[in-house]
Amino acid sequence: MKTLEGKIALVTGSSRGLGKEMAIQLSENGANIVVTYHSDREAANNTVAQIEKRGGNAFALQLDTGEVSSFDDFFSRLNMGLKSKWNALNIDILVNNAGIIPQAPIASMDEKTFDRVTNIQYKGVFFLTQKALKLLNKDGRIINISTGLARFSLPGHAAYAAAKSAVETFTRYLAKELGPKKITVNVVAPGAINTDVNREAFKNPQVSGFISQMTALGRVGESEDIGGVVSFLASDEARWITGQRIEVSGGMFL
Repeated sequence: MKTLEGKIALVTGSSRGLGKEMAIQLSENGANIVVTYHSDREAANNTVAQIEKRGGNAFALQLDTGEVSSFDDFFSRLNMGLKSKWNALNIDILVNNAGIIPQAPIASMDEKTFDRVTNIQYKGVFFLTQKALKLLNKDGRIINISTGLARFSLPGHAAYAAAKSAVETFTRYLAKELGPKKITVNVVAPGAINTDVNREAFKNPQVSGFISQMTALGRVGESEDIGGVVSFLASDEARWITGQRIEVSGGMFL
């Protein structure tokens, strides 16, 4: 049963990795998908093609979530795309997934990288959501992507994890403010996931072995482990869940 039939989902950073799998899972449950990409248009078109090959509907738009000044133009293009593709004016689901994961110890983190991480992971999420509220239908869904690193600490991820922690706090406040509109807002926090971003590192048996050993379910996570949870939270079955952080890590560092 397609639980999201007729819904429209905007998934940021969905040209590859976790975002791509989220978009595919949402589509397989019936949603029409707006794919966004930062610079790799070919990858975004490939995501759209995969969705359409499976019987879904999608189109792609360029978006830099770290540049708030570009959001008015993005929403103008989004409005045109919704109208021409589905004769629609609104969306039902927003997934704030786009992100970067630079690694550096606190002692060597430079300000330019820090600002870029913060702009993409938190400031962009805040103001993109703010503008998207005008398009979000009553009973809509907002799903923010965080990280297990907001709970446990691994050296080199301080700036990234701190920005994600801000998103988690933002999520609770947003859930409170949007409750009267019956819009739910939740966080999905993945653990270590085998995506194209870190696949080479996970090929190292020491790395994958350490992760598996530290995970209750005894393996590295896969993209499809996350997409199904996002799809569930977007569905009517999750209508009584809001303001919650759901860690999807297989039980890392319990």
